[in-house]
Amino acid sequence: MKWKLVWLIIIFSLGIKVYADTQEDLQSKIDERNQQIKQLEQEISQYNSEVTNASNQARTLQNTLKTLNLTQRKIGADISLTQNKITKANLTIDQLSGQIEDTKAHIDLNKKAIASAIKYDQSIEDIGIVGIILSKSNIGDIWNDLDSTHEIQSTIRNKSKELSLLQSNIENQQSAVTDQKNNLVRLQKDLGGKREAIQETVKEQNSLLVQTKNKEQTFKDLVQQKEIQKAQFEKDVFNFESQLHLQIDKTSYPAPQHGILSWPLDNVFITQGFGKTVGAEKLYVSGSHNGVDFRASIGTAVKNVLAGTIVGTGNTDAYPGCYSFGKWVMVKHDNGLSTIYGHLSAISVSNGDHIQTGDLIGYTGNTGYTTGPHLHISVYATQGVRIEKFVNSRGCKEAILPLADTAAYLDPLAYFPSL
Repeated sequence: MKWKLVWLIIIFSLGIKVYADTQEDLQSKIDERNQQIKQLEQEISQYNSEVTNASNQARTLQNTLKTLNLTQRKIGADISLTQNKITKANLTIDQLSGQIEDTKAHIDLNKKAIASAIKYDQSIEDIGIVGIILSKSNIGDIWNDLDSTHEIQSTIRNKSKELSLLQSNIENQQSAVTDQKNNLVRLQKDLGGKREAIQETVKEQNSLLVQTKNKEQTFKDLVQQKEIQKAQFEKDVFNFESQLHLQIDKTSYPAPQHGILSWPLDNVFITQGFGKTVGAEKLYVSGSHNGVDFRASIGTAVKNVLAGTIVGTGNTDAYPGCYSFGKWVMVKHDNGLSTIYGHLSAISVSNGDHIQTGDLIGYTGNTGYTTGPHLHISVYATQGVRIEKFVNSRGCKEAILPLADTAAYLDPLAYFPSL
């Protein structure tokens, strides 16, 4: 009987190490990627500072080109960072998959050992204590066999608990693999958006060089011409929206309260508020800014501020002379509010998509008419806004964009978290 007990204990104590070398190698590669990610994040932080400084300088052709060059390098570093994160995510998935296989092997081994122990313990019970005593000529052997029986029963109980923990562990690992796969999909989507953002930057730089022929005076004339066309567009929009008179029930959307909407960017820096601001008096015919502007270099991820459905996307740059939102996305939320995200370089959603708070909308840019890269957000009472072709403007004739009753515009800062 002794040798059977020893055999069972050996089986119970075995550890499956099939993946030990592979796991160690994977962890080494993950650590290496973590170091590269840290270095790239530091590099990107430096680029962000340089882009901000360049953007704050006088708006000249050379400063604009300098900003675009810095932006390209910054987004290039962003792309490298994302590629490293993708590689790390794949390595982590491989690592977790190996751990799952290891855990499964432990579970199978424990099940077999428990089954053997139960079968052996059952055979002892079938013989009974009297049978054991009668089968032994040496009383010492009797006590040894009885001790062994109790030890096997105790081992069965302990290994059963261990088996339960192993099963719980494998469930957690499988959940972690699912999370990593979802993260991988997000990173791959992020990579595509950043590549589109850098393409938009190169396109803008090439267009600027073609139009100005690298001459400062030509650049100034171009800016002035765009400002005139922008002013005309603003006037057309203001006149049209002032005449809409859409029915808006104030009980159909929430009263202003901080925190109803979340911030659209990880780093919040507001460059222009809502309503009659100094900037609005200079930039808008109505003298009132219909949203909030956030400082953001090209290629910065834009997040959805509240769960809702994508009801429109567009690009007013597709219509020459239409100096408006550029690439834009509109979200209809379930609480009676709608939001628009303007001047994007890349759009990561499609009409009809239902997205959650914090989901990726797209990437900031310099599309449409802007005085520099930034994110514009307007908040509307949903009842007072609609998406349609704007036929009342010469520059933007046939362009599709959101148009709202002036009473439908709400102050975004009254709904965002407190500053």
